[in-house]
Amino acid sequence: MAKTHKINIVTLGCSKNLVDSEHLMAQLADQRFEIVHDSNDPSARIVIINTCGFIGDAKEESINTILSFAAARTRGEIDHLFVMGCLSERYRDELRDEIPEVDSFFGVRDLADVVRAVGAEYRDELAGSRHLTTPLHYAYLKISEGCNWGCGYCAIPLIRGKHISVPMEELVAEAEGLAAQGVKELIVIAQDTTYYGIDLYGRRALADLLRRLCRIDGIEWIRLHYAYPAHFPDDVIEVLRDEPKMCPYLDIPLQHIADSQLKAMRRGINGAETRALVRRLRKEVPGIAIRTTLIVGYPGETECDFQELIDFVRETRFERLGVFAYCEEEGTYSALHLKDDISEEEKQRRIDTIMSLQREISLENNQQRVGHIEPVIIDRIEGEYAVGRTRHDSPEVDDEVLVSSSEPLTPGTILQVRITAADDYDLYGEPAHEEN
Repeated sequence: MAKTHKINIVTLGCSKNLVDSEHLMAQLADQRFEIVHDSNDPSARIVIINTCGFIGDAKEESINTILSFAAARTRGEIDHLFVMGCLSERYRDELRDEIPEVDSFFGVRDLADVVRAVGAEYRDELAGSRHLTTPLHYAYLKISEGCNWGCGYCAIPLIRGKHISVPMEELVAEAEGLAAQGVKELIVIAQDTTYYGIDLYGRRALADLLRRLCRIDGIEWIRLHYAYPAHFPDDVIEVLRDEPKMCPYLDIPLQHIADSQLKAMRRGINGAETRALVRRLRKEVPGIAIRTTLIVGYPGETECDFQELIDFVRETRFERLGVFAYCEEEGTYSALHLKDDISEEEKQRRIDTIMSLQREISLENNQQRVGHIEPVIIDRIEGEYAVGRTRHDSPEVDDEVLVSSSEPLTPGTILQVRITAADDYDLYGEPAHEEN
Protein backbone atom coordinates (compact mmCIF):
# COMPACT_ATOMS: atom_id res chain seq x y z
CA MET A 1 0.00 0.00 0.00
CA ALA A 2 1.40 3.41 -0.91
CA LYS A 3 2.09 5.82 1.89
CA THR A 4 -0.30 8.72 1.44
CA HIS A 5 0.30 10.87 4.54
CA LYS A 6 3.27 11.79 6.68
CA ILE A 7 2.71 12.18 10.44
CA ASN A 8 5.11 13.87 12.84
CA ILE A 9 4.79 12.50 16.37
CA VAL A 10 6.34 14.85 18.93
CA THR A 11 7.09 13.31 22.32
CA LEU A 12 7.59 15.39 25.46
CA GLY A 13 8.35 14.26 28.99
CA CYS A 14 9.55 10.94 30.34
CA SER A 15 10.45 7.54 28.93
CA LYS A 16 6.96 6.27 29.77
CA ASN A 17 5.56 8.78 27.27
CA LEU A 18 8.13 7.64 24.75
CA VAL A 19 6.84 4.07 25.00
CA ASP A 20 3.29 5.32 24.36
CA SER A 21 4.49 7.16 21.27
CA GLU A 22 6.31 4.08 20.03
CA HIS A 23 3.14 1.99 20.34
CA LEU A 24 1.23 4.66 18.43
CA MET A 25 3.88 4.79 15.70
CA ALA A 26 3.69 1.01 15.24
CA GLN A 27 -0.07 1.22 14.75
CA LEU A 28 0.17 4.00 12.17
CA ALA A 29 3.27 2.87 10.30
CA ASP A 30 1.65 -0.46 9.54
CA GLN A 31 -1.03 1.33 7.53
CA ARG A 32 -0.82 4.06 4.88
CA PHE A 33 1.22 6.54 6.88
CA GLU A 34 4.86 7.54 6.84
CA ILE A 35 5.92 8.33 10.40
CA VAL A 36 8.60 10.74 11.60
CA HIS A 37 9.47 11.48 15.23
CA ASP A 38 10.31 14.88 16.73
CA SER A 39 10.92 16.12 13.21
CA ASN A 40 11.13 19.50 11.50
CA ASP A 41 10.11 17.88 8.20
CA PRO A 42 7.82 20.41 6.49
CA SER A 43 6.15 17.66 4.48
CA ALA A 44 4.62 16.17 7.65
CA ARG A 45 1.17 17.74 7.37
CA ILE A 46 -0.27 15.92 10.41
CA VAL A 47 1.21 16.47 13.87
CA ILE A 48 0.47 14.53 17.06
CA ILE A 49 1.95 15.95 20.28
CA ASN A 50 2.32 13.57 23.23
CA THR A 51 2.44 15.95 26.20
CA CYS A 52 3.81 15.92 29.74
CA GLY A 53 1.91 17.55 32.60
CA PHE A 54 3.87 16.43 35.63
CA ILE A 55 5.53 19.63 36.93
CA GLY A 56 5.49 23.30 36.05
CA ASP A 57 8.43 23.34 33.64
CA ALA A 58 7.08 20.30 31.78
CA LYS A 59 3.63 21.87 31.50
CA GLU A 60 5.15 25.06 30.13
CA GLU A 61 7.16 23.15 27.53
CA SER A 62 4.05 21.23 26.47
CA ILE A 63 1.93 24.36 26.16
CA ASN A 64 4.62 26.22 24.22
CA THR A 65 4.97 23.26 21.84
CA ILE A 66 1.22 23.13 21.24
CA LEU A 67 1.08 26.88 20.63
CA SER A 68 3.98 26.67 18.17
CA PHE A 69 2.26 24.02 16.07
CA ALA A 70 -1.10 25.80 16.42
CA ALA A 71 0.53 28.87 14.88
CA ALA A 72 1.93 26.67 12.10
CA ARG A 73 -1.55 25.40 11.40
CA THR A 74 -2.90 28.95 11.25
CA ARG A 75 -0.21 29.74 8.67
CA GLY A 76 -1.27 26.71 6.65
CA GLU A 77 1.98 24.83 7.23
CA ILE A 78 0.20 21.77 8.65
CA ASP A 79 -3.28 20.42 8.03
CA HIS A 80 -4.16 18.66 11.27
CA LEU A 81 -3.00 18.91 14.89
CA PHE A 82 -3.81 16.41 17.64
CA VAL A 83 -2.74 16.50 21.30
CA MET A 84 -2.54 13.50 23.65
CA GLY A 85 -0.89 12.52 26.91
CA CYS A 86 -0.68 13.84 30.46
CA LEU A 87 -1.36 17.55 29.94
CA SER A 88 -4.29 16.75 27.70
CA GLU A 89 -5.66 14.26 30.21
CA ARG A 90 -5.60 16.78 33.02
CA TYR A 91 -6.59 20.01 31.27
CA ARG A 92 -8.54 18.85 28.23
CA ASP A 93 -11.48 21.27 28.61
CA GLU A 94 -9.29 24.30 29.30
CA LEU A 95 -6.98 23.50 26.39
CA ARG A 96 -9.90 22.99 24.03
CA ASP A 97 -11.25 26.44 24.92
CA GLU A 98 -7.89 28.20 24.72
CA ILE A 99 -6.37 26.54 21.64
CA PRO A 100 -9.12 25.90 19.07
CA GLU A 101 -6.55 25.22 16.34
CA VAL A 102 -6.14 21.70 17.77
CA ASP A 103 -8.43 19.17 16.07
CA SER A 104 -8.84 16.95 19.12
CA PHE A 105 -7.41 16.34 22.59
CA PHE A 106 -6.90 12.82 23.98
CA GLY A 107 -5.95 11.44 27.39
CA VAL A 108 -3.29 8.98 28.45
CA ARG A 109 -5.31 5.84 27.67
CA ASP A 110 -6.90 6.95 24.40
CA LEU A 111 -4.37 5.52 21.96
CA ALA A 112 -7.00 3.69 19.92
CA ASP A 113 -9.01 6.92 19.61
CA VAL A 114 -5.93 8.78 18.37
CA VAL A 115 -5.37 6.13 15.71
CA ARG A 116 -8.96 6.43 14.52
CA ALA A 117 -8.84 10.24 14.60
CA VAL A 118 -6.21 10.32 11.85
CA GLY A 119 -8.28 7.97 9.73
CA ALA A 120 -6.58 4.69 10.56
CA GLU A 121 -7.79 1.40 12.01
CA TYR A 122 -6.65 0.34 15.48
CA ARG A 123 -5.39 -3.23 15.29
CA ASP A 124 -5.46 -5.34 18.43
CA GLU A 125 -2.84 -7.70 17.04
CA LEU A 126 -0.36 -4.79 17.05
CA ALA A 127 -1.01 -3.84 20.68
CA GLY A 128 2.49 -4.92 21.80
CA SER A 129 4.33 -3.71 18.71
CA ARG A 130 6.81 -0.87 18.90
CA HIS A 131 8.43 1.49 16.41
CA LEU A 132 11.64 2.23 18.28
CA THR A 133 12.84 5.81 18.60
CA THR A 134 15.79 4.90 20.82
CA PRO A 135 19.01 3.48 19.41
CA LEU A 136 18.13 -0.04 18.30
CA HIS A 137 20.14 -1.78 21.02
CA TYR A 138 18.09 -0.57 24.00
CA ALA A 139 14.42 -0.04 24.71
CA TYR A 140 12.11 0.82 27.58
CA LEU A 141 9.53 -1.74 28.72
CA LYS A 142 6.58 -0.14 30.52
CA ILE A 143 5.06 -2.78 32.80
CA SER A 144 2.18 -0.86 34.36
CA GLU A 145 0.26 2.39 34.29
CA GLY A 146 -0.84 4.69 37.11
CA CYS A 147 -0.04 4.67 40.82
CA ASN A 148 -1.87 3.90 44.07
CA TRP A 149 0.43 5.64 46.55
CA GLY A 150 -0.88 9.20 46.63
CA CYS A 151 2.31 10.97 47.74
CA GLY A 152 1.57 14.46 48.94
CA TYR A 153 3.36 16.32 46.15
CA CYS A 154 2.56 14.08 43.18
CA ALA A 155 -0.08 14.57 40.50
CA ILE A 156 0.50 11.24 38.75
CA PRO A 157 -2.54 9.49 40.30
CA LEU A 158 -4.66 12.47 39.24
CA ILE A 159 -3.37 12.21 35.69
CA ARG A 160 -2.83 8.50 35.06
CA GLY A 161 -5.18 6.99 37.62
CA LYS A 162 -4.85 3.87 39.72
CA HIS A 163 -2.18 1.25 39.17
CA ILE A 164 -2.93 -1.14 36.30
CA SER A 165 -0.41 -3.89 35.50
CA VAL A 166 0.19 -5.20 32.00
CA PRO A 167 -0.27 -9.01 31.94
CA MET A 168 3.02 -10.84 32.17
CA GLU A 169 2.47 -12.82 28.97
CA GLU A 170 1.99 -9.59 27.00
CA LEU A 171 5.18 -8.08 28.43
CA VAL A 172 7.22 -11.19 27.66
CA ALA A 173 5.87 -11.20 24.10
CA GLU A 174 6.67 -7.50 23.72
CA ALA A 175 10.20 -8.04 25.05
CA GLU A 176 10.70 -10.99 22.70
CA GLY A 177 9.64 -8.74 19.82
CA LEU A 178 12.14 -6.11 20.93
CA ALA A 179 14.89 -8.72 21.12
CA ALA A 180 14.01 -9.80 17.59
CA GLN A 181 14.61 -6.19 16.50
CA GLY A 182 18.11 -6.30 17.97
CA VAL A 183 17.47 -4.85 21.43
CA LYS A 184 20.12 -5.99 23.91
CA GLU A 185 19.21 -3.85 26.92
CA LEU A 186 15.74 -3.63 28.48
CA ILE A 187 14.99 -0.76 30.84
CA VAL A 188 11.97 -1.75 32.94
CA ILE A 189 9.83 1.25 33.86
CA ALA A 190 6.51 2.22 35.45
CA GLN A 191 5.28 4.81 37.90
CA ASP A 192 6.12 2.16 40.54
CA THR A 193 7.70 -1.04 39.25
CA THR A 194 7.67 -2.77 42.65
CA TYR A 195 3.84 -2.66 42.82
CA TYR A 196 3.62 -4.73 39.66
CA GLY A 197 1.15 -7.62 39.70
CA ILE A 198 -0.97 -6.85 42.76
CA ASP A 199 -4.06 -6.04 40.70
CA LEU A 200 -3.65 -9.07 38.40
CA TYR A 201 -2.18 -11.76 40.61
CA GLY A 202 -2.99 -10.63 44.14
CA ARG A 203 0.69 -10.29 44.99
CA ARG A 204 3.80 -8.40 43.94
CA ALA A 205 5.07 -10.24 40.88
CA LEU A 206 7.96 -8.07 39.68
CA ALA A 207 10.56 -10.70 40.58
CA ASP A 208 8.72 -13.34 38.55
CA LEU A 209 8.49 -10.99 35.58
CA LEU A 210 12.19 -10.13 35.76
CA ARG A 211 13.15 -13.81 35.86
CA ARG A 212 11.09 -14.46 32.73
CA LEU A 213 12.65 -11.49 30.96
CA CYS A 214 16.10 -12.83 31.87
CA ARG A 215 15.32 -16.01 29.91
CA ILE A 216 14.79 -14.18 26.60
CA ASP A 217 17.50 -14.91 24.05
CA GLY A 218 19.19 -11.74 22.78
CA ILE A 219 18.49 -9.67 25.88
CA GLU A 220 21.81 -9.23 27.68
CA TRP A 221 21.19 -6.43 30.18
CA ILE A 222 18.05 -5.64 32.19
CA ARG A 223 17.85 -2.44 34.21
CA LEU A 224 15.21 -1.53 36.82
CA HIS A 225 13.83 1.98 37.20
CA TYR A 226 11.37 3.77 39.48
CA ALA A 227 11.15 1.39 42.41
CA TYR A 228 9.20 2.56 45.46
CA PRO A 229 11.01 2.19 48.80
CA ALA A 230 8.05 1.36 51.07
CA HIS A 231 7.46 -2.40 51.36
CA PHE A 232 10.27 -3.13 48.92
CA PRO A 233 9.94 -6.77 47.79
CA ASP A 234 12.59 -9.10 49.19
CA ASP A 235 12.52 -11.32 46.12
CA VAL A 236 13.46 -8.39 43.85
CA ILE A 237 16.68 -8.01 45.82
CA GLU A 238 17.32 -11.73 45.26
CA VAL A 239 16.81 -11.31 41.50
CA LEU A 240 19.16 -8.32 41.38
CA ARG A 241 21.74 -10.43 43.21
CA ASP A 242 21.35 -13.76 41.45
CA GLU A 243 20.42 -13.12 37.81
CA PRO A 244 23.49 -12.40 35.65
CA LYS A 245 21.49 -10.35 33.13
CA MET A 246 20.24 -7.96 35.81
CA CYS A 247 22.38 -4.84 35.95
CA PRO A 248 23.62 -4.06 39.48
CA TYR A 249 21.58 -0.87 39.33
CA LEU A 250 18.41 0.45 40.93
CA ASP A 251 16.55 3.71 40.39
CA ILE A 252 14.69 4.23 43.66
CA PRO A 253 13.43 7.77 44.41
CA LEU A 254 13.79 8.26 48.18
CA GLN A 255 12.84 11.99 48.21
CA HIS A 256 13.98 12.66 51.80
CA ILE A 257 15.30 11.10 54.99
CA ALA A 258 13.86 13.25 57.81
CA ASP A 259 10.88 11.53 59.44
CA SER A 260 8.84 14.73 59.54
CA GLN A 261 9.30 15.28 55.82
CA LEU A 262 8.60 11.68 54.85
CA LYS A 263 5.40 11.79 56.88
CA ALA A 264 4.34 15.10 55.35
CA MET A 265 5.09 13.70 51.90
CA ARG A 266 2.93 10.64 52.70
CA ARG A 267 5.66 8.27 51.59
CA GLY A 268 4.69 5.31 53.80
CA ILE A 269 8.23 4.86 55.11
CA ASN A 270 10.41 6.51 57.76
CA GLY A 271 14.07 7.44 57.89
CA ALA A 272 15.24 4.36 59.78
CA GLU A 273 13.47 2.04 57.33
CA THR A 274 14.96 3.95 54.42
CA ARG A 275 18.49 3.61 55.81
CA ALA A 276 17.93 -0.10 56.49
CA LEU A 277 16.78 -0.68 52.91
CA VAL A 278 19.82 1.07 51.47
CA ARG A 279 22.14 -0.94 53.75
CA ARG A 280 20.49 -4.17 52.68
CA LEU A 281 20.75 -3.33 48.99
CA ARG A 282 24.45 -2.57 49.41
CA LYS A 283 25.02 -5.80 51.34
CA GLU A 284 22.93 -8.18 49.21
CA VAL A 285 23.86 -6.80 45.78
CA PRO A 286 27.62 -6.14 45.85
CA GLY A 287 28.66 -3.20 43.72
CA ILE A 288 25.11 -1.97 43.14
CA ALA A 289 24.73 1.55 41.75
CA ILE A 290 21.82 3.32 43.42
CA ARG A 291 20.18 6.22 41.61
CA THR A 292 17.83 8.36 43.66
CA THR A 293 16.05 11.70 43.59
CA LEU A 294 15.43 14.09 46.45
CA ILE A 295 12.98 16.94 47.01
CA VAL A 296 14.04 20.05 48.90
CA GLY A 297 11.86 22.93 50.00
CA TYR A 298 8.80 20.81 50.69
CA PRO A 299 6.37 22.63 53.02
CA GLY A 300 7.69 22.62 56.55
CA GLU A 301 11.24 21.50 55.71
CA THR A 302 13.34 22.99 58.51
CA GLU A 303 17.04 23.72 58.43
CA CYS A 304 17.43 20.73 60.74
CA ASP A 305 15.57 18.50 58.26
CA PHE A 306 17.76 19.77 55.46
CA GLN A 307 20.94 19.16 57.45
CA GLU A 308 19.82 15.58 58.09
CA LEU A 309 19.37 15.18 54.34
CA ILE A 310 22.87 16.52 53.67
CA ASP A 311 24.32 14.12 56.25
CA PHE A 312 22.41 11.23 54.64
CA VAL A 313 23.83 12.05 51.19
CA ARG A 314 27.33 12.36 52.64
CA GLU A 315 27.05 9.02 54.48
CA THR A 316 25.33 7.03 51.74
CA ARG A 317 27.44 8.25 48.82
CA PHE A 318 24.87 7.58 46.14
CA GLU A 319 26.33 6.69 42.77
CA ARG A 320 23.65 8.76 41.00
CA LEU A 321 21.55 11.53 42.49
CA GLY A 322 19.21 14.30 41.34
CA VAL A 323 17.58 17.05 43.39
CA PHE A 324 14.34 18.90 42.67
CA ALA A 325 12.76 21.93 44.29
CA TYR A 326 9.24 21.37 45.57
CA CYS A 327 6.70 22.71 43.10
CA GLU A 328 3.07 23.01 44.15
CA GLU A 329 0.80 20.95 41.90
CA GLU A 330 -2.89 21.78 41.97
CA GLY A 331 -5.14 19.07 43.34
CA THR A 332 -2.41 17.28 45.27
CA TYR A 333 -2.54 16.79 49.03
CA SER A 334 0.24 19.28 49.69
CA ALA A 335 -1.37 21.95 47.51
CA LEU A 336 -4.70 21.51 49.29
CA HIS A 337 -3.47 21.17 52.86
CA LEU A 338 0.05 22.60 53.21
CA LYS A 339 1.53 26.05 52.73
CA ASP A 340 4.39 26.46 50.28
CA ASP A 341 6.40 28.36 52.89
CA ILE A 342 9.97 28.22 51.56
CA SER A 343 11.21 30.83 49.10
CA GLU A 344 12.42 29.89 45.65
CA GLU A 345 15.82 31.38 46.49
CA GLU A 346 16.13 29.13 49.53
CA LYS A 347 15.03 26.09 47.55
CA GLN A 348 17.72 26.82 44.98
CA ARG A 349 20.34 27.24 47.72
CA ARG A 350 19.45 23.82 49.06
CA ILE A 351 19.65 22.25 45.60
CA ASP A 352 23.05 23.85 45.00
CA THR A 353 24.36 22.70 48.37
CA ILE A 354 23.45 19.06 47.82
CA MET A 355 24.55 18.97 44.20
CA SER A 356 27.91 20.48 45.11
CA LEU A 357 28.38 17.69 47.65
CA GLN A 358 27.19 15.06 45.18
CA ARG A 359 29.61 16.28 42.55
CA GLU A 360 32.49 15.63 44.95
CA ILE A 361 31.12 12.18 45.79
CA SER A 362 30.63 11.32 42.13
CA LEU A 363 34.19 12.35 41.29
CA GLU A 364 35.61 10.27 44.14
CA ASN A 365 33.46 7.26 43.17
CA ASN A 366 34.52 7.53 39.54
CA GLN A 367 38.21 7.91 40.36
CA GLN A 368 38.05 4.64 42.29
CA ARG A 369 37.04 2.90 39.04
CA VAL A 370 40.21 3.94 37.18
CA GLY A 371 42.22 0.85 36.28
CA HIS A 372 39.20 -1.46 36.45
CA ILE A 373 37.88 -3.37 33.45
CA GLU A 374 34.11 -3.08 32.97
CA PRO A 375 31.64 -4.16 30.27
CA VAL A 376 30.45 -1.16 28.25
CA ILE A 377 27.64 -0.93 25.71
CA ILE A 378 28.32 1.56 22.92
CA ASP A 379 25.47 4.03 22.29
CA ARG A 380 26.89 6.29 19.58
CA ILE A 381 30.00 7.55 17.83
CA GLU A 382 30.89 11.16 18.61
CA GLY A 383 34.02 12.65 17.11
CA GLU A 384 37.06 10.64 18.13
CA TYR A 385 35.17 8.68 20.80
CA ALA A 386 32.77 5.79 20.93
CA VAL A 387 30.38 6.86 23.70
CA GLY A 388 28.91 4.13 25.88
CA ARG A 389 27.70 3.16 29.32
CA THR A 390 28.57 0.61 31.99
CA ARG A 391 26.05 -1.64 33.73
CA HIS A 392 25.90 1.12 36.36
CA ASP A 393 24.54 3.73 33.95
CA SER A 394 21.17 4.31 32.31
CA PRO A 395 20.79 6.24 29.04
CA GLU A 396 20.54 10.04 29.09
CA VAL A 397 20.52 10.42 32.90
CA ASP A 398 23.76 8.80 34.05
CA ASP A 399 27.51 8.84 33.40
CA GLU A 400 28.99 7.93 30.04
CA VAL A 401 32.24 6.25 29.06
CA LEU A 402 34.24 7.88 26.27
CA VAL A 403 36.13 5.03 24.62
CA SER A 404 39.23 5.61 22.48
CA SER A 405 39.76 2.72 20.08
CA SER A 406 42.15 2.11 17.21
CA GLU A 407 39.47 -0.09 15.65
CA PRO A 408 36.01 1.22 14.68
CA LEU A 409 33.24 0.41 17.15
CA THR A 410 29.57 0.26 16.32
CA PRO A 411 26.52 1.17 18.47
CA GLY A 412 25.12 -1.84 20.28
CA THR A 413 28.52 -3.49 20.76
CA ILE A 414 29.23 -4.69 24.30
CA LEU A 415 32.96 -4.89 25.03
CA GLN A 416 35.35 -4.97 27.94
CA VAL A 417 36.83 -1.52 28.60
CA ARG A 418 39.67 -0.55 30.91
CA ILE A 419 38.85 2.74 32.64
CA THR A 420 41.83 5.05 32.20
CA ALA A 421 40.60 8.37 33.61
CA ALA A 422 37.59 9.93 35.29
CA ASP A 423 35.95 13.24 35.99
CA ASP A 424 32.88 14.02 38.07
CA TYR A 425 30.28 12.70 35.61
CA ASP A 426 32.19 10.89 32.85
CA LEU A 427 34.70 8.09 32.49
CA TYR A 428 37.36 7.52 29.84
CA GLY A 429 38.66 4.20 28.64
CA GLU A 430 40.05 1.94 25.97
CA PRO A 431 39.17 -1.60 24.86
CA ALA A 432 40.88 -4.04 27.20
CA HIS A 433 42.28 -6.07 24.29
CA GLU A 434 44.25 -3.00 23.12
CA GLU A 435 46.38 -2.89 26.24
CA ASN A 436 50.12 -2.93 25.70
